[in-house]
Amino acid sequence: MRASIFLATLGVVCATPATVLKCEAIPDYALTYAPYTILYSGEGWWPSDITTHLAHVTPKASPLPICVRIAGLNLDFYRIDQVDSVAVADSVTLATLNSITADAFLTSNDNVEDDPAWLTSTDNKPDGTGLSRAPATIIVADKGDFVDVFYFYFYSYNHGITVLGTRLGNHVGDWEHSMVRFVNGAPTHVYLSAHSGGYAYTYDAVEKRGVRPVVYVADGSHANYATAGTQKYTIAGSLIEDHTDQGPFWDVALNYRGYWYNSGTYTAAGGAGAGGAEQANEVVDWLYWGGHWGDAQLPDDDPRQNCIFDIECHYVDGPTGPNSKNLGRTAVCQDEDDCDIKDSI
Repeated sequence: MRASIFLATLGVVCATPATVLKCEAIPDYALTYAPYTILYSGEGWWPSDITTHLAHVTPKASPLPICVRIAGLNLDFYRIDQVDSVAVADSVTLATLNSITADAFLTSNDNVEDDPAWLTSTDNKPDGTGLSRAPATIIVADKGDFVDVFYFYFYSYNHGITVLGTRLGNHVGDWEHSMVRFVNGAPTHVYLSAHSGGYAYTYDAVEKRGVRPVVYVADGSHANYATAGTQKYTIAGSLIEDHTDQGPFWDVALNYRGYWYNSGTYTAAGGAGAGGAEQANEVVDWLYWGGHWGDAQLPDDDPRQNCIFDIECHYVDGPTGPNSKNLGRTAVCQDEDDCDIKDSI
């Protein structure tokens, strides 16, 4: 009882589900060395609050095929009576999200081409102190010999990249992250997610503001990079460009929801700012949900859709959430089979 009162005084909120194994605040070093995140100056789709996002989507899933046995034949045939996806719930909140089938897509209630305010999230542009109204999500994974701290950024929309004159890879919902690895409370490595992959560096290699590693967020795609400027890479043989610059500073340490991750289990750590206040009345179960945080890829016959050589389309599936980002990794990279750690930028 006394321990609970003491932790509550510190602002640490224990989640209510019976799965709670740990209720400790995020380590001080996780905030001291939190990424110094710099958004693009001309960004059109700013950080979003996941609770606001959920208020503007409906969980939908494609119907399962119906099995039909043909009389006299030892064969099963399958047919689908309805092609369009159907709602599996009228609405969704963080409290109900994990009760939704993982086959579901959180489908926008608005036409995304109308740029509704919740999608652009202009009100969440950081102020002069770095404070955004949109809470980040910080997840601490203690792995014994080292601790990985994941800093998740959520945006309600990803504005894709231009390939052969066509904008590709747009999707509702966008989870990106950076990770700092610590040994005995000291940072040793940094990982930056970008598109379907990412980049790993030694801590000494990256630019810093004070002791905080600098992360540059690309215009629209929200991919994370270690430098400002034009970022070039190749997809399907085509040279692609992202753009980063010295735009607004987003201080994720001022407003966040905080959690611990241990062998597949999440527990509350408490947060700061609006995120901490909201988290006080939330469960952790939403982190387990395996579905998509945006619309399913639009069909080819939708007038808004355009695909190139069956490689990529204008509108693609929304992403899955933090639980799919290999939080239990041993390597610094999310893809442990291909992890090149750079010692310079």
